[in-house]
Amino acid sequence: MFADIIIDITHEKLDRVFCYRVPEQLAGALEVGTEVIVPFGRGNRETRGYVVGFSEKTDYELSRVKEIIRAADESVAIESRLVALAAWMHEQYGGTMIQALKTVLPIKRKEQPREKRRVRLLLDEEEGKKQLDVYLHKNQKARARLLAGLLDQPEQEYELVTKKLNITMPVIRALEEQGVLALDSEREFRNPVRQRVKQRQEVEYTKEQRNVIDTFWGDYREGIRGTYLLYGVTGSGKTEVYMEMIHRVVQEGKQAIVLIPEIALTYQTVMRFYGRFGDRVSILNSRLSQGERYDQMERVRSGAVDVMIGPRSALFTPFSDLGLIVLDEEHETTYKSEQVPRYHARETAIERAAIEGASVVLGSATPSLESFYRCRRKEYTLLELRNRTQSLELPDVYTVDMRKELENGNRSILSDRLKGMIALRLERGEQTMLFLNRRGYAGFISCRACGYVVKCPHCDVSLSAHRNGRLVCHYCGHEEPSVSACPSCGSTFIGGFRAGTQQIEDIVKKAFPKARVLRMDMDTTREKDGHEKILESFASGEADILIGTQMIVKGHDFPNVTLVGILAADMSLYSNDYRAGERTFQLLTQAAGRAGRGSGKGEVIIQTYSPDHYSIRMAAAQDYEGFYEAEMEYRELMGYPPVEQLLAVLMTGRDEQLLEKAAGYVKEYVVRIGRGGRLQVIGPASPGVGKVNDVYRKVLYIKCGEYRLLTEAKNRLEQYIEINRGFQTLRIQFDFNPMNVF
Repeated sequence: MFADIIIDITHEKLDRVFCYRVPEQLAGALEVGTEVIVPFGRGNRETRGYVVGFSEKTDYELSRVKEIIRAADESVAIESRLVALAAWMHEQYGGTMIQALKTVLPIKRKEQPREKRRVRLLLDEEEGKKQLDVYLHKNQKARARLLAGLLDQPEQEYELVTKKLNITMPVIRALEEQGVLALDSEREFRNPVRQRVKQRQEVEYTKEQRNVIDTFWGDYREGIRGTYLLYGVTGSGKTEVYMEMIHRVVQEGKQAIVLIPEIALTYQTVMRFYGRFGDRVSILNSRLSQGERYDQMERVRSGAVDVMIGPRSALFTPFSDLGLIVLDEEHETTYKSEQVPRYHARETAIERAAIEGASVVLGSATPSLESFYRCRRKEYTLLELRNRTQSLELPDVYTVDMRKELENGNRSILSDRLKGMIALRLERGEQTMLFLNRRGYAGFISCRACGYVVKCPHCDVSLSAHRNGRLVCHYCGHEEPSVSACPSCGSTFIGGFRAGTQQIEDIVKKAFPKARVLRMDMDTTREKDGHEKILESFASGEADILIGTQMIVKGHDFPNVTLVGILAADMSLYSNDYRAGERTFQLLTQAAGRAGRGSGKGEVIIQTYSPDHYSIRMAAAQDYEGFYEAEMEYRELMGYPPVEQLLAVLMTGRDEQLLEKAAGYVKEYVVRIGRGGRLQVIGPASPGVGKVNDVYRKVLYIKCGEYRLLTEAKNRLEQYIEINRGFQTLRIQFDFNPMNVF
């Protein structure tokens, strides 16, 4: 038996594995993740490594294969567990073991540690004055200036001494050698949170919140480490529940990870956690400097952090005694990685929790169908919060049919009713949020007179408009010519949607010249802390109207917002994706939940060309269960997740003919190994963008009722691709249950 060993596990040269023979005395005693001692290099120096796989044969000459010396006595348990997690990800999601390891293990880059230095006087006042006379007599002005400053204030910060007194390091060293002063230094960690934390107010939990906390804690105390779905309406106090769960787990000496889907959520979320846990909380996100990121990992290793908050990469924080993982807004698509390995943070969190002996809490007002489906099958435990805290009511939601606005001569993106309600808020001194639903905007063709959308006859998703005048399905490849008149009602008001946040801002300013307007999108949040600055301004009442895309409707809490206007609600409804209905319902419900979170009653306007679609109707009624039942009927009919599983195979290459030929071979091979027709193949087809930088793209989808059979198919495809030389110039990637159509 041979073992694949990775060396220097936390350094940047993590680029290959080495093959070692497993000695008889260790046969059966090693597993993936085990830390071992091996001979390494020409001098065969004893080096630590980790087992990442096993095989019964090797491609190397047997005389050159060295033998494992022993299993490490003092194994770094956390790294062993992270290696085991990487091996699971490699098996579940494809890619190489090295790619999985690089995702999971925090790489130690050499960052200069920051030190806080202080200059401290060692002489008493009498001795100091005598020494000062000596310096003055010898005309040593810099030394005299430094000593005089220390006689006034015996301990000072190094930066203050050098700048205020204009003293150089050689002068400080000279006085240090003479025993006049001491230069003390201590490690100072860069702190990515610079805001002042407000004092936390004591929270009185509702009966529902107490029931949820008691259920979780009862299980935890009995040693049950489960997966829980916390389904709570917007404003029901899910964050307070998370914090109480975490507080209890931390009291037991454990640590917790809180995953959040967007950088835009960090500011308010972190401030609330800081109010509860102080500087035992840390954050990770892509906007941290390398030094800040490095310091947070060092704080974790030193035991100075109990709670880590961040996007999906925070899941791999190397806590030694993890007790709880929370995924807030668990339905969000950003929990799915777009890089190999294309892992989903939800599934990976559950696996890490199983390895670590921790619990997982998934939270959302609009849970993913996958999570709710698993609750119905008793795989997850359902915890519910059906009412808002402080006896606040859910907002009143009104639907405006934009087809009728067009009939009445209003061609503006703002309906007459929405304009009137904005004007009323401006009079009262209340705030408004305008959400432009831009998701899926790049393509579908719809009629503004009757709401008709051009769909694929085979896949029940919208066709996408291409510049060559063709309408294309990105699942099966069906094509047809574009249309200039509506096939349903004959209207010429048919086409794509062309509006952005900047145009909306101009329209709003023209309609309400005295209103103070803020816009939050990718352009206005490019600079560091851009999200926080805009959110702080709006929270402090510096603007009347906030305009934005998805980032403004997720998790934010503005008590003075009493009106939310949802523009172009059906933009996401007809994107070329089987999840379009689910995405639309989630976005509209989350957006509606921003209204009425203070003392004023909230109102929501949903502007749509499809007021009768079940996603729109159920979002207006805030009826998740009704939506779930309707959407699951569609998923069962079409065989889409979570009823069946879906594997996307994305193939790219510079030779278009070779790519098409290879895609055909892959399809034939899948059909051949198809388990008696249990694997259904769709495509291959060109994805939404068929060519990028002269690289062509093809995708095919494999459907199956069992996830296990798809992973087997993926493994066999990887072997088939590896032994066929024709595939060597192509790049082939796998994505299980993709969140986005390629």
